[in-house]
Amino acid sequence: MTFEPLTLDSIDFSTLYSGGDFDYDVCIIGTGRVGLPLGLSLAEAGVKTIGIDTNPFVRDEVNAGRMPFSEPGYDELAARRKFTITGDTAAVAQSQTVIITVGTPLRNHIETDLSQVERVLEQVRPYLRQGQLVCLRSTVAPGTTAFAAKWLERATGLRIGKDLFLAFCPERIAEGKAYTELHSLPQIVGAEDPESRFRAMHVFGKLTEEALATDYVTAELVKLFNNTLRYVHFALANEFAMLADQFGANIYEARTLANYKYPRSFLAAPGFTAGTCLRKDFGMINEWSAYPDMLLSAWKVNEFMPNFLVQNLLQRTELHDKVVAVLGFTFKSDTDDLRDSLAPKLWRYVHRQLPAEIRVSDHNVPDPIPEESVGYPRNWSIDEALEGADVVFIGTNHAGYSAALQRLARTAPDTWIADIWNIGGIDQIFYRAGDLIAQPETSLLASQLLAEGVAR
Repeated sequence: MTFEPLTLDSIDFSTLYSGGDFDYDVCIIGTGRVGLPLGLSLAEAGVKTIGIDTNPFVRDEVNAGRMPFSEPGYDELAARRKFTITGDTAAVAQSQTVIITVGTPLRNHIETDLSQVERVLEQVRPYLRQGQLVCLRSTVAPGTTAFAAKWLERATGLRIGKDLFLAFCPERIAEGKAYTELHSLPQIVGAEDPESRFRAMHVFGKLTEEALATDYVTAELVKLFNNTLRYVHFALANEFAMLADQFGANIYEARTLANYKYPRSFLAAPGFTAGTCLRKDFGMINEWSAYPDMLLSAWKVNEFMPNFLVQNLLQRTELHDKVVAVLGFTFKSDTDDLRDSLAPKLWRYVHRQLPAEIRVSDHNVPDPIPEESVGYPRNWSIDEALEGADVVFIGTNHAGYSAALQRLARTAPDTWIADIWNIGGIDQIFYRAGDLIAQPETSLLASQLLAEGVAR
């Protein structure tokens, strides 16, 4: 089945609805980092939208006009209170369209976990009515939407495409860019019948001007391919960084030269590759193959980077009985999202060396830092974390760290820094703070050349 690129204003939706007494146009189940931006954007577009969430903190914050997490562009929309959240699943019965955005984790043994999806289907089953559209929105493994179709038909007695409508409409936004990308990215619509397809296009046409229609499994693969491509791409960048260090070469200089005005090179910069999408989505494809492949190799490379930083720094200085600072603990720059971050893994490798103290600083998250795997550590201010530190690891490339390192260069020039993100801007992974003042030749090269590659 080939996709159909369709302009939404060319479609007559008036014949698609057979009536029905609905209080809401859309109900979003799960108002986290996928569902809440979607709900607020739909409400801004004039769509009568309600959310359902089991988390009382999220409900209370949004209903009071506050965002429960950081996402640029949404504080003002939340303050308008046009989108409210309830804990009562009965709101499903009053909604024309039901969008499910719950988590779809990967089990430890490279096995897709459908329990959250199935649990939500079971919860909404008593409230589903003839004429409604159900959309799956979260990243899912191939075959999940077909599973939902069979589950719904058996549990409700309603026929998909005749009585009840179903589509998979993957979100493809990047965290921190949700507002822009919800309105700019084409919407993939996976459905097996025309009415389900057009109903989904009608909903998402309130936000974006273009929709691409396809079947269930192709839509599922599109989202997985998007994320897995980035994951493998960054793994290659990390592999190159380790190879360069092994040969005593400079990865940043090599990358700059490789990308400069070369039309077939787009080498990314190295860094921690994590988060709730990139770190797991490859497994939703890999589950269906019995053999080792480049996806598993990419996983191994990306997961090894915290260990690489610790082991290679140990070739230069000691960590035992030293004061160590870790700047940045979230998985991505300038967000407050700790989920699946590799910085706690870095902390654990540092801890194995029995330092005198590990100080974590991340101005985007609360104190103490809500990370159980490392014992909810204190969140130090940047200057407090760096005061008297013997070693500094850059865990996340947050804004403000470059200036902090410059201050450190003047007060403690002998402090060792492990800077996989090149926050210092001198094109070195391992260096002493004082090197930030004495610019190396590679930094001069980088300032002269405009790299054409993909930035992290």
